[in-house]
Amino acid sequence: MNQLELLWDYQQADMEAERQENTMKRSPARQRLLKYQEYLREQKAASVHLEEEVHAMSDRIDALKDAIELAETQLKALHNRFESSRPTTSEDIQSFIQETQRVAQNISGYEQEVRRIRKDAADRDNQQRDILQRATKVRSDYDKLKAEYDVEYKDNKEKLEQLRTVAADKAKAIDPAYMEKYKSIKQHIMPPLSKLNGDQCGGCRMSLPSAVLRSVRGGTPVECESCGRMIIQ
Repeated sequence: MNQLELLWDYQQADMEAERQENTMKRSPARQRLLKYQEYLREQKAASVHLEEEVHAMSDRIDALKDAIELAETQLKALHNRFESSRPTTSEDIQSFIQETQRVAQNISGYEQEVRRIRKDAADRDNQQRDILQRATKVRSDYDKLKAEYDVEYKDNKEKLEQLRTVAADKAKAIDPAYMEKYKSIKQHIMPPLSKLNGDQCGGCRMSLPSAVLRSVRGGTPVECESCGRMIIQ
């Protein structure tokens, strides 16, 4: 066998290994596992986000409690001032009432915000529990499927390694320059080699110029101007 025949023979073995690898990648079990993994990542991210929100709410509640305590101190100071020095004019009385109402309204507003935040925090807790329940179920399904897939993967991996070994053995007899060209073309299109089909490239079915046909038929490998494959007789 000449170099081009050896290269074609190698391509058959190489493509067989590629098909096996692609079959492994398209395995229904593998695809389901990938979906499970993506779902679990999404749920974990959602749970972390909810937890961060709850922490922020807790910090806000602490700040509101401090504000309420300060406002209650202010309100108490106003009452003490009123008792110790009662206002005598209507303007002073009105000013005292307005200031007292303002502080009381602040306290009421703070307390309303605390109740709202606590409700929101409880909702976040419920959402986290729901996420945990769903994720636990999916994780259980994932573990069962993973155990089954591991057996499938082991068998397919052994077959792939055997096919790769066959291809590697065939590559030993091929000139390194041809192998380098093969690998370079393979990065862009599969399969890298195509046989001449009449006056057309067997890969893309494009008609070839007469000069190219003469070169191919004379045993010189030529790259198809259309698809880039190496065309051989």
